[in-house]
Amino acid sequence: MKKISLKKLDLNCYVETLQNDLDVILIPYKDKNNYYISYVTRFGSDINTFVPAGLKKYIKISNGTAHFLEHKMFEQKDGVDPFTFFSESGTGANAFTSFDSTQYICYGTKELEKNLKFLLKFVNSPYFTDDNVEKEKGIIKEEIKMQEDVPEWILDTKLREGLYNVHPRRISIAGSCEDIDGITKEELYKCYNTFYQPNNMFLVVAGNFSETAIMDIIRKSLEKKKNTQSSIKYKKVKEPLEVASKDIELSLNLKIPKIALGYKMQESLFQTKNKFELDLYLYMFASLLFGPASNFKERVRNNNLMTNFYYEWETVNGYKTLIILAETENPELFIDEVEKELKNIKIIEEDIERIKKVWISNEVKTVDSIENIVSNIVYDQIKYNKLIDNKVDIINSLNKKKLDTIVSKMNFTNRTKVILLPNKIITKES
Repeated sequence: MKKISLKKLDLNCYVETLQNDLDVILIPYKDKNNYYISYVTRFGSDINTFVPAGLKKYIKISNGTAHFLEHKMFEQKDGVDPFTFFSESGTGANAFTSFDSTQYICYGTKELEKNLKFLLKFVNSPYFTDDNVEKEKGIIKEEIKMQEDVPEWILDTKLREGLYNVHPRRISIAGSCEDIDGITKEELYKCYNTFYQPNNMFLVVAGNFSETAIMDIIRKSLEKKKNTQSSIKYKKVKEPLEVASKDIELSLNLKIPKIALGYKMQESLFQTKNKFELDLYLYMFASLLFGPASNFKERVRNNNLMTNFYYEWETVNGYKTLIILAETENPELFIDEVEKELKNIKIIEEDIERIKKVWISNEVKTVDSIENIVSNIVYDQIKYNKLIDNKVDIINSLNKKKLDTIVSKMNFTNRTKVILLPNKIITKES
């Protein structure tokens, strides 16, 4: 094991790559009585065309397959229900699929070793039959239908349909009911055998334990788990820069209109090799313009232009997209205010230093939460493929000159706008 200290955060991590190439990260605490485990595969809904293990030709799988596979992992050949197993010791368990990964988690205060062994066992024991796959289709279809009635889900989905032309990111993680009909046990096994192999997965465990003892358990539990292939071949998607739709307007059964804006630009514009640092600058920019202490936030609130507001940056296929979601009684006026802010960017040194202090404080708070530290490490592994041990130093190094350079490269003309209006006939979708 290699010991890695998170600089200026007084926390040590222990990292080891097993003989089968599984990356393991352990974070032992002395002052906690709980634990949190996340077992992750780098397989999400963004992947739909690849060469399966043992084959030579590309296949295209049904949309929603990664999410469907996650559901089916909880059905075991021996009949043991993982949720029931964990609940017997008061342990929580969950799983979720995102665009780029699938995670299996358990957390609690009792029987860490027993629950860790079981988590590793059931995630490595697929059991798919024609009957249990067909049974699951009805369950997932109901889940999809429930989602399709949620305005926030519609807003998010329509925005990505407008932003992306061909990339799978434009498709819902769960797929559609029609997609689900096409999923077979053979397709699930191809995905499992390709993506649920050690060199495409990693494990993060945090809690009050001996790192030596826990690592021994992990090694023994996975000593027979082998890779089915050395590397995975994906089909590269050639996503155009131009957004697929500039304006989308829909009528829904809601009280207050909702809007979504997406500004899509090439990542290469920023000419920054350190992707984590670039993301910090991008989020700093968004915080300065639209954060809680921004002039924009105060202005739209004083004018009663907003009830809910959210922003984020999304990275897809070499593109960075600034996404803004809001609930507002006056969509067009609110959008005008956003556009005005993006055309008149003013960055003040003092505001940069204020944000840096807040972020460093948040890093310190994160270390005190077992769940949060695991979530952050998992996020970094998925997005940057590494454990970032010097976040505080990187945050401290952020400066106005570099931020100004990055901002100068931004282009806000390539935009998708989605408006959901209450009780109105659909007027356009282009």
